[in-house]
Amino acid sequence: MAETITEQKLISLKINDRDVQVPPGTLLIEATRRIGTEVPSFCYYPGLSLQAACRMCLVEIEKFPKLQTACTVVATEGMVVRTNTDQVRNARKYMLEFLLTNHPLDCPVCDKGGECELQDMVFRYGADTSRFVEEKIHRPEEKWSELVYYDAPRCILCFRCVRVCDEGMDVKALGVGMRGANSVIIPNREDHLECEECGMCIDICPVGALTSGTYRYKTRPWEMEYVPTTCAHCSNGCKVTLSVRNHEIMRANNRDLSGINKDFLCVKGRFGFDFTQHKERIRQPMVRKGDKLFPASWEEAAQTAATKLKEIHAKNGADSIGFIGSNRTSNEENYLFQRLARATFGTNNVDHHRTVDYTGLISALGEGAADSLLTMDQLYHSKAVLLVGNDPTNQNPLAAWQIRTGIRHFGAKLFILHEHEIKLHRQATVFANAGERQIPAALRYLAHEEGQLAPAVVEQLVQLKAGLEAESDVAIVFGAEVSGAAIAQLVAFGSKLPGKTRYMALGDYANSRGAADMGVLPDRLPGYAHLDSAANREAFDKVWGSVISAKPGMATPQIVEAAQAGKLKALYVMGANPFAHFGTPAQGRGKLEFLVVQEMFLTDTAKVADVVFPAASAYEKDGTVTNTSGEIQLLRKGAEVMGTRTDFDLLRILSHQLERVGLGKAFHYKTAAAVFEEIRKAVPGYNVETTPLLTGSAEPTHMHVARNGHAPYDVPAGLIRSAHDTLFTTGTLTRFCTMMESLQEDEAKS
Repeated sequence: MAETITEQKLISLKINDRDVQVPPGTLLIEATRRIGTEVPSFCYYPGLSLQAACRMCLVEIEKFPKLQTACTVVATEGMVVRTNTDQVRNARKYMLEFLLTNHPLDCPVCDKGGECELQDMVFRYGADTSRFVEEKIHRPEEKWSELVYYDAPRCILCFRCVRVCDEGMDVKALGVGMRGANSVIIPNREDHLECEECGMCIDICPVGALTSGTYRYKTRPWEMEYVPTTCAHCSNGCKVTLSVRNHEIMRANNRDLSGINKDFLCVKGRFGFDFTQHKERIRQPMVRKGDKLFPASWEEAAQTAATKLKEIHAKNGADSIGFIGSNRTSNEENYLFQRLARATFGTNNVDHHRTVDYTGLISALGEGAADSLLTMDQLYHSKAVLLVGNDPTNQNPLAAWQIRTGIRHFGAKLFILHEHEIKLHRQATVFANAGERQIPAALRYLAHEEGQLAPAVVEQLVQLKAGLEAESDVAIVFGAEVSGAAIAQLVAFGSKLPGKTRYMALGDYANSRGAADMGVLPDRLPGYAHLDSAANREAFDKVWGSVISAKPGMATPQIVEAAQAGKLKALYVMGANPFAHFGTPAQGRGKLEFLVVQEMFLTDTAKVADVVFPAASAYEKDGTVTNTSGEIQLLRKGAEVMGTRTDFDLLRILSHQLERVGLGKAFHYKTAAAVFEEIRKAVPGYNVETTPLLTGSAEPTHMHVARNGHAPYDVPAGLIRSAHDTLFTTGTLTRFCTMMESLQEDEAKS
């Protein structure tokens, strides 16, 4: 029945004598693409306002007196269109001839050579001669920032860059100056840019007018390999294509528009990759001898770590050792890390830096979590969004892009409950300022209309609530300001709204959600299974061949505090910097007896370690990660840095050394894919189809946890800590992103 209704709504037309059916409102240029017929265009770009500036998409339409632009004409019932007549081909050829009037013929040195849309069209339509003999207008190349360069003579004035900056990014850093043949694109600060440095203008440019400071004059497109993977920075999980030559990443973009982010990448996704070749990368294991770390062989480092950990375990017991995992490493590595702690050492002292309360959300939703979690695509299509806390523009750029684009494309309404004004406030239908640290109290009021709040705040909340109750199928996204009991209040309020309410918790780092899902938690097993359930422990006992302790472990702040006080004798850290964020940073390791760190750089924590293993980055390994909305994506190995090993390999090596000294069983997985197969079977919600992952798609988990009489989940104060990253910072990692560090917009970062 639904298919019949859909068919009745379609309109029919002919394109090049082929019958085509499209939904009402479809532009002709999109209708032609449905049947694989190309209509060239420079100025048209899906999702942006229509410009009709380049005139390359001219087509013949029956009963129209002259050629029409396919990018502005809407398909209508019975329309007859021809896209490849002599008149159309000549019009395109003449348009190219006009565009080349002032365009420099420097394809051999232009960074866009081999990828240039103008070059492709000239080759296709044969604009090999010109009737224009005027001298070309020359302008020197301009450096707008360390990342963006502009060559005015190459510009064809398609205005894509202006529109994506204005409409897509809501930054408005670019405009058009002068008139006629002298028209140029101009930055917002006369001779330089002051913006979010996302680089969208570079990748959207069809020619070589805008070029990248990280890539220009370094290589050619055909000399590189292209590796699709997932961004290593924030938790949104943008798909990124790495352009790699000789195992070195030369640039990053997403020009094939695949993945959950389509054409969007922020400054970190597009330019924050050069940390992989930073001179301070650790490239050899190190062992402490006296007061200093010295390079060591892999055998010496692994044996030292295993022998000392076994000694401490035998002397002081399982709970004398703590494990702090990473929100940057893959799902497979996180899974093995917590298994090492629980199955090999017998302790639940395992945690990571939690930047949002995923456990609280899954627990509050219970069995309903499976279909109540919001994906990034659903956020884009939502007609109403409630944002509670967080600053998506800075902390979760893709989430902000989805919200802005939904407002622009579908007229979505944005409701914000926050402690202060943020950039998205400009587009909000209702903004309620709860006041400093008053968001939990505001949520109690929304859920139960109780609590003591200032009259002005109550008035705003009443307006917010009335607006949301008039909407249906609301998307609720929230940050670290909402945790534990406050999440239960938020879910209680959301359950009263019309339609189906869905939720998304906004974390900070690339695999924050994956670390929680994989059980890098002191009181939950993988899949948020309650540790105090004998049935849950027995299920993993069978998989791991060991007996899991029922005693809950310490959380990260307690682990660090106990380690510095000497109450914990040993600490194993994988891809984290806890001494910089928890405990007493100035105290360093304090009275801790033994510290092992797997890391890319000598962080505050790695500097005081006894054994340091050089770890590979996310761009140098295979595996999976799970973004903040619970969507699984593939990591693919793009680059290779000599001397490092993946955290997967490091954990395998250590497990074999531990077995050699008589502690636990070695991991015998040969690949990360083998670990993921175990995860699919053992972790509820992760038994997803793997084929879509291979195409760059994301597969949502269907995570849920049974309450089974457990009390509402709550967390100790200070456990959930957002790093409050900016567009130019992602914890420790961006210290080593040289190009981003050079930006003037980055100067104010902490």
